[in-house]
Amino acid sequence: MAWIYLIFAGLLEVVWAYFMKQSEGFSRLTPSILTLIAMLASFGLLSVAMRTLPLGTAYSIWTGIGAVGAFLVGIILLGESVNFTRILAAVLIIAGLVLMKVSSSH
Repeated sequence: MAWIYLIFAGLLEVVWAYFMKQSEGFSRLTPSILTLIAMLASFGLLSVAMRTLPLGTAYSIWTGIGAVGAFLVGIILLGESVNFTRILAAVLIIAGLVLMKVSSSH
């Protein structure tokens, strides 16, 4: 179950990052509230996952999902640029996540 909590925590990290961008520096109420709700849920699920997963593994996976997810959301929803270097960076992050999972005993 810890891995499922961790994946959802990472996905919620993407959600709060997106709404934080939409909040325009917390100057828009609805996106600001959604940011805070998603943050609390993300942190809560991360903390539950950390009950059984090692800190380094859990935190690395959480931030990796958030980083790659935010990268994809930026491209798909916000029209951010795509180039070889950015794609390579995302692939390297994913490779690191896979290695973290493979090396974990949980």
